[in-house]
Amino acid sequence: MLPVAVVISGRGSNMEAIVRAAQAPGSRYQVVRVIADRDSAGGLSRAAAFGIPTSIVPLKQFPDRSTFDAALAREIEASGARLVALAGFMRILSAEFVQRFAGRLLNIHPSLLPKYKGLDTHARAIAAGDTHHGASVHYVTAELDGGPVVMQGRLRLAPGDTPETVSARVHALEHIIYPHVCSLIAAGRIDCRDGSVYLDGEPLAAPLVEELDAAA
Repeated sequence: MLPVAVVISGRGSNMEAIVRAAQAPGSRYQVVRVIADRDSAGGLSRAAAFGIPTSIVPLKQFPDRSTFDAALAREIEASGARLVALAGFMRILSAEFVQRFAGRLLNIHPSLLPKYKGLDTHARAIAAGDTHHGASVHYVTAELDGGPVVMQGRLRLAPGDTPETVSARVHALEHIIYPHVCSLIAAGRIDCRDGSVYLDGEPLAAPLVEELDAAA
């Protein structure tokens, strides 16, 4: 069983999806710790309800980013996790932190990367007239939302879509693809070496894609 730590800042819906998949029969990974950067994170109580140990590394108690990152890294390493999934974690991590966990650090972003890095992705996709939108699970590098993408979930944008309607559908898609990537890594099918993703030992030429139609 691959030990996984999930790091959150908020309600933890992606964390819950990862935990539910981990606790399903046949899973090859186990969530060993859920870590939050604030004691008000709603995901802490969700994790506790699943019997997952939780920790808080309160950002406000640290004088700067580097000391916070170092404390967060120590907490992750103390959990025994070999894979780290950022799930609604609202902090930019230092290059030193990213390097420490290189090839073992995942994030999910609500766009079809490399499109729409940063914030307000749904509104930007609608404003651009895109026909498709979605979410991307990627390995984390020092470049914001710039690491190699493992899997994308795609859905068709419909006439009359708003950022709110798209957000709900993209969230549902995230809850499918993030646990799927964790499972592929736990099965030894996906790994990241020297900044490139490999599937079954071969370079992954393009992200894996999960398609949903506009009604999803």
